[in-house]
Amino acid sequence: MTLRAGVAGQPIAHSLSPLIHTAWIAAAGLDADYRAFGPADAAGFADLVAEGRAGRLRGLNVTAPFKEQALTLADAASATARACGSANLLVFEGGRLRADSTDGVGLMAALAQQAPQLDVRGRSVVVLGAGGAARAAVSALKGAGAEVGVLNRTRARAALLAQDLGATVVEADALTDAVLVVNALSVPPEIDLSRLRDDAVLMDMTYRPLVTPFLRQGRARGLTTVDGLAMLIGQARPSFRAIFGIEPPPIDVRTPALAALGETP
Repeated sequence: MTLRAGVAGQPIAHSLSPLIHTAWIAAAGLDADYRAFGPADAAGFADLVAEGRAGRLRGLNVTAPFKEQALTLADAASATARACGSANLLVFEGGRLRADSTDGVGLMAALAQQAPQLDVRGRSVVVLGAGGAARAAVSALKGAGAEVGVLNRTRARAALLAQDLGATVVEADALTDAVLVVNALSVPPEIDLSRLRDDAVLMDMTYRPLVTPFLRQGRARGLTTVDGLAMLIGQARPSFRAIFGIEPPPIDVRTPALAALGETP
């Protein structure tokens, strides 16, 4: 019987998750199908989850705007998902729904791959933003032992996130000491990169474009940069393992993903 899974979001046509998971499925020789689902609204997403509960889906990755709803619909959730207040992974087992968040795993995997010299333990890092992506970043970095500051235009939202996850609300002057700055905003941040240390690392959680204006400015300063595609692939690995029960095959999925983005390796 074909295992059915996919990624749900709106909009969803841009997602590279089907390309990545389908490549792993083919390499593993699985009888499986992974595709994009684009529910129009919350009711449509709930209907899709009902399909999973009925045994017609093995699992779902979840992206905006359904991550918070995904957590509320779950019967059980990981501590990470609860801390983030959202879930990007749903696994269906015997009519029950288990939620998890692998975004933080993806973030740390991306840092290990593209900034291997970076050690955040006991050191100052700054996360820009206070939404769901920022929560995932703060949770992962706190778990790695970093001293995490949250910088957001709306201080009240930053304060709520910081209180929930044990971080600190900071102002722009905190950038001076940060060994890592993570952009968790959906728009280019308005910060002065000249404030940063010469050995600071910049990471952007988005991958369209691959080299965002934030990363481009960092590279112009000679800083190490980490892109969102590395994070996407990093979070896809534990998702594949949870849904299909095997490790992703050790094949190159970044090159075809770059091609789909119109980028060169």
